[in-house]
Amino acid sequence: MSEFESADLFEPATREQWLRLVDTVLKGGDFEKRLVSRTLDGVRLAPLYTRADALPHTDAAVPGHAPFTRGKAAGRAGWDIRQRHAEPDPARANQAIRDDLAGGVSSIELQIAAPGSFGLPYTGEALAQALDGVLLDVCPVSLRAGEYTADAAGSLMALWRARRIGDAACLGGFNADPLGTLASTGALYHPIARSLQIAAQLGADSLPMPGVTALIADGRVYHDAGATEAQELAAVLATLTAYLRALEATGVPPGTALPKIAVALAVDADQLLGLAKLRAARKLVWRLAEACGAGAAVAHVAFAAETSARMMAKRDPWVNMLRTTMACATAAMAGADAITVLPFTWALGRPDAFARRIARNTQLVLMEESGLARVTDPAGGSWAVESLTDELARRAWEIFQSIEAKGGMAETLTSGFVQDEIAKAAEARARLAATGRLEMTGTSAFPMLGDDGVKTEPWPSDILSADLKGATARPLRGQRLAEPFEALRDAADAFAHENGRPPRVFLASLGTLASHSARSTWMQNFLAAGGVVPVTGEGYADAAQAADAFSKSGTAAACICGSDQDYADHAEAAAAALKAAGAKRVLLAGRPGANEARFHAAGVDDFVFAGCDMVAALGKLHAAVGLAPRT
Repeated sequence: MSEFESADLFEPATREQWLRLVDTVLKGGDFEKRLVSRTLDGVRLAPLYTRADALPHTDAAVPGHAPFTRGKAAGRAGWDIRQRHAEPDPARANQAIRDDLAGGVSSIELQIAAPGSFGLPYTGEALAQALDGVLLDVCPVSLRAGEYTADAAGSLMALWRARRIGDAACLGGFNADPLGTLASTGALYHPIARSLQIAAQLGADSLPMPGVTALIADGRVYHDAGATEAQELAAVLATLTAYLRALEATGVPPGTALPKIAVALAVDADQLLGLAKLRAARKLVWRLAEACGAGAAVAHVAFAAETSARMMAKRDPWVNMLRTTMACATAAMAGADAITVLPFTWALGRPDAFARRIARNTQLVLMEESGLARVTDPAGGSWAVESLTDELARRAWEIFQSIEAKGGMAETLTSGFVQDEIAKAAEARARLAATGRLEMTGTSAFPMLGDDGVKTEPWPSDILSADLKGATARPLRGQRLAEPFEALRDAADAFAHENGRPPRVFLASLGTLASHSARSTWMQNFLAAGGVVPVTGEGYADAAQAADAFSKSGTAAACICGSDQDYADHAEAAAAALKAAGAKRVLLAGRPGANEARFHAAGVDDFVFAGCDMVAALGKLHAAVGLAPRT
């Protein structure tokens, strides 16, 4: 009997059967509240997707065909392994670029010094030195030059000519993005209409160069500032619309203009949402192009992805390798044409040779050893991914329409509408991080105290500034999720440097090790997230023992840890005894429930538990033990 015949002997399971089993586990708890989550866009994430969730249009979807959700081509030979370089010194940049290309990188992105950023000078001399020995008819060069894009593009074109590289052999991207520049720096040299005209003219001038994109609709600036997936997609779509209009005003029709505009998105470690976002991006761009009568041109639009800067952490940066690996795998499976993996020390400073090697090897292993380049849209047909892609595209289109209704991307940037909407999302995400609902390994979860062994050169502090009065807007500030916790750790380090020891808190662990270990262990991790070292013992039989041990510890604050029964028997007495022994602040690990008023009256200042605001609680604790906040 075959395995298929054996399967026929069993009745197929139904969703109703599964729900009954779930209900026995939940014991009457609300299914939607306990097992269903929602993204910041309000997209529903179910615990289980079945054939009943299949979307009717996905069965016939084929890679290489409209709406290109499943990819721009039927087959795939890999992706462009891109490395970003922000080194201001041309000689050092050249050495790093040569190392990367020898190690498997296939294209480079040069960050140019411009108002609001540091990087390589845009002059022809600097570019020629940085790109010395680089085969420019083989290696694409992508620019990230902000307000100096036209100057940097002119220098790059002059270098191509000096190397006798014809227009047909030029490879790269100028990446003019005046709207993205306005969003990130808050100012432009010229009025927006003139800036758009200059960018569009660059696109028109590059038409004889089929291997060069001139403009970019870049979602990274919005992502870094805290935008949701749908907000980032909508910003890209509205920017793309503005650039298509500007190009059309110069005489370049949408079908010709689209291949001259690249699309860039950030990808973080959330695999399902990352897959959905990149797949939805192609679908949305096709929908816009189709409305312009140029739907087929989407097959020639370059979609690039970069691992998220906002997910990177300075503390225990080794964990960044895991984050960027997941993000890179997501971008590869979602069909990105070019992927940039930020080195794991990017948030700290200049990446060294090792950090850059890890970044490029991450891509090489995923491409060559894991075989992610051999399959087109492996997530296609997944009920969960297809559902998320469809819902995310719908939400993004709604936001895009609201932006267009308010006058377009330029108008909503200068009015502050885009910034306000992103600020709401950033605040909500920051709350999730502060309360541990969005865990950051090595930062808010399982933090490492002490030296993590990573040393870097700091990034240059001389960011260029200029008197820009052409157009102004409230700039979007990039915010890494780990920053509030890092500020606490910096304050703790400063305290340790000044006092010769780190800040400490006494753990008044009540009862036996078995009874208090769950909460005392959790509390040790909680304190470590703020750079605080716990002073621990095996446990104390009563309040007097705990208070005596506290007095000998030399600490200024204490946290009571124990079982619910221990709290009922000893917490009030312990809090009172600790206060009497000189504790400036007394915490209790766990939710107080009906005992909150009693415990407060006894001397408990704060309750800490899974889901509380860690940043706020640790900040108050810092103040109690004499730490000054640092920004």
